[in-house]
Amino acid sequence: MSISINSRIESIEISGIRQFANQLIDFPDAINLTIGQPDFPTPEAVKLAAIEAIKNNQTSYTHNAGLLELRAEIASFFRDSYGLDYNSKTEIIVTNGASEGLDSLFRAILEEGDEVILPAPAYPGYEPIINLCGGKVVYLDTSDTGFQPDPQRLESLITDRTKAVLMNFPSNPTGVTMESAQLEQVAAVLEKHEVFIITDEIYSENSYGEKHSTFARFEKLRDRTFLVHGLSKSHSMTGWRIGFVLGPEMYMKHVLKVHQYNAICASVPGQFAALEAMKNQRHIPAEMNKEYVQRRDFVYSRLTAMGIDVVLPKGAFYIFPSIEKFGMTSYEFAVRLLKEGGVAAVPGSAFTVYGEGFVRISYAYSMPVLEEGMDRLEKFVHSLTD
Repeated sequence: MSISINSRIESIEISGIRQFANQLIDFPDAINLTIGQPDFPTPEAVKLAAIEAIKNNQTSYTHNAGLLELRAEIASFFRDSYGLDYNSKTEIIVTNGASEGLDSLFRAILEEGDEVILPAPAYPGYEPIINLCGGKVVYLDTSDTGFQPDPQRLESLITDRTKAVLMNFPSNPTGVTMESAQLEQVAAVLEKHEVFIITDEIYSENSYGEKHSTFARFEKLRDRTFLVHGLSKSHSMTGWRIGFVLGPEMYMKHVLKVHQYNAICASVPGQFAALEAMKNQRHIPAEMNKEYVQRRDFVYSRLTAMGIDVVLPKGAFYIFPSIEKFGMTSYEFAVRLLKEGGVAAVPGSAFTVYGEGFVRISYAYSMPVLEEGMDRLEKFVHSLTD
């Protein structure tokens, strides 16, 4: 007889992204377009800041919320970039990546049976955290609205069980952003209902065209909005695990308690690296974005030339083309593309049932890789239609 474990964890599976990426071990010659990770190195000055911290023995615990100097710089960044005003002492927590920030946040606000509305297709890391907290995800289908959340459809899902609405723009997996006018319409709905707003803006600095706009800018929502952010994407620091949560003091003191017992504090050398990134390396995202725009435009033009329906992404580094015309599920398409075409993309079904009929392609790869990948994809598509 085996000893039982938490039934909620038994029902959770490894994310569809990783499940599919893990198959690549059997296809060493495949072009891998699955992982959402910048292919740029961490900026040299950021690396040196961490090295200096280690050399100077700055390796002991910090305040649970993080180095005050770093929190002050985070506050300065959001004030300078978005006109947001956060108290560095009481309204900002430095976390072990945005993922741990989300985990601490949900554990602080959710009770058994609470519902969280989430636009879908959606990043697969949200629902397991919510379920582990005893909450339930209610999906807002955006697959037929250009991946934009429809305000009326959102309002129809809000009930007395709704505790929070989670937004992720620019979006993983679609790359779609919400522009100011759309944001205002959604905010007008949320203003009428006493629910928390959680806005995951990890890709905000990877926005192309119109400047990123945030839910945190709405004064009527300020006292119940949490902004989740970090340096993984903006400064190519995925493995450093530095994120931040910003929110109203009355609630952040409770998020801090969860974070304290979960992690004590974020990696201290990583915090010193983050300080350099936030203070002196704010120009880095714009430099990377020049490359991302070139890559996006190339992949988009190749996909449309193949006759594939696709929405032009305006942020992040993903594109989410429709494969519905080929008459197979997204998983079947991705498997055949890998085995027959030598290209790995993530089936849309990994991003909830509302991602069915699409595949996610990451263009966080060099142009030679993308060129070969699109050549192989085109050949595969022609084999399906000839």
